[in-house]
Amino acid sequence: MSETVIAVENLCKRYLVEHTSDSQRHKRYTALRDVIGREVRKFAHKTIDFARGRQALHGGEIEEFWALKNVSFEVKAGEVLGIIGRNGAGKSTLLKILSRITEPSEGRVVLRGRVGSLLEVGTGFHPELTGRENIFLNGAILGMARREIAKKFDEIVAFAEVERFLDTPVKRYSSGMYVRLAFAVAAHLEPDILVIDEVLAVGDSEFQKKCLGKMDEVSRREGRTVLFVSHNMGIINKLCPTSIWLDRGCIRQYGDSASIISEYLSQGTLNRDQIVDLDSLPRPFSGEARLRLTSIEWRCDLPLRHGEQLKARIHFESQTSVANLAMGLGFCDLAGTRILTYDTDLQDGHRPNLARAGVYAADIEIAALPLQPDTYLLDIGCRSGDSVSLDYIPSALQLEILAGPSTPNFLVRRHAGVRLSGRWTWNLANAASSLRDDQMSATICGQS
Repeated sequence: MSETVIAVENLCKRYLVEHTSDSQRHKRYTALRDVIGREVRKFAHKTIDFARGRQALHGGEIEEFWALKNVSFEVKAGEVLGIIGRNGAGKSTLLKILSRITEPSEGRVVLRGRVGSLLEVGTGFHPELTGRENIFLNGAILGMARREIAKKFDEIVAFAEVERFLDTPVKRYSSGMYVRLAFAVAAHLEPDILVIDEVLAVGDSEFQKKCLGKMDEVSRREGRTVLFVSHNMGIINKLCPTSIWLDRGCIRQYGDSASIISEYLSQGTLNRDQIVDLDSLPRPFSGEARLRLTSIEWRCDLPLRHGEQLKARIHFESQTSVANLAMGLGFCDLAGTRILTYDTDLQDGHRPNLARAGVYAADIEIAALPLQPDTYLLDIGCRSGDSVSLDYIPSALQLEILAGPSTPNFLVRRHAGVRLSGRWTWNLANAASSLRDDQMSATICGQS
């Protein structure tokens, strides 16, 4: 029986959030009388809360916020556990507590083994040090001896693909290079528990595949434990047999990933807004982006219908010049599996260059939408060249596709999928005689 390496019991994390009134927010300066008045009010609130047995201040200027409430679970050695939930559900707070970055307010966490964490781009790196120096620094932070780091050094550099920039200060690295090096260090220095937030979407798709393959190898072949947070339900479903669904700081479900993902996605709100703000939607990574998708504007009627026209305009803002620009829309089922992709490269292969920073747009038009009636998730992405991701929003929207005027009735009762027309020819008149002729020829050849 596998050993329990992570035991979380009644874990709670509380923050005190200070609010500023409108009158205070619009003041250009704070006078001494304002500071004294604020402190007197805080003291009064604290006295009242203490008298009533409350643990935190309420009212006026301080609010009690529970990021996690009574979270309990166990993870065995070699397990890969997925953690899903909306923004603000408590996922990052949980990982920070497990990584010993912050302390819980209540409850306890028992960790057996060394923990390697990859929570944000550049975590544990010193910007003024080179890539070479940061490998040793990051390894030391993970508790590795220098000889252990030196033994794995060549493997780390080869995996991260940063040989040319090894002696360059990492402050000059792109966010993708940061993550490649940080993941390579965390995965190769043999932590017993590998904790990964959704930073792996930074960089190119080929490196993402390498990372997922390495995580699979770390868990299955080496028996190490992986905790993985992602908004990409397809990756969670593929990589993690078991998942936790966090909702407002509490565990809503804990168990089989496929059933949890199905229930989680079914709770999504169908989008029927003609213009959708993409700025506020979660990205799989944080950091300074060269290009950002800002909105999608539907130029056709909603809801979308099978067999009918789709027209949309995607607005984006570039912070700098960009070469070889490509963009794509991907339709996924509610399990996160990609079913259909429309990519600019598949039209004529033309990739424009943006000479300067600015606000731009790209239009897409589909003459007849081939998706059969069901509910789908829409991924939106933009890249430079073949594989350098500029911005990517998985499950940006949840869309309903209805039956169109020409949709056969039997399609309405099917599951999500693509139905395409083709050139079919019926040969009914000659089919029987052709079969007899073939049988007769075979008999004659056999007798001869």
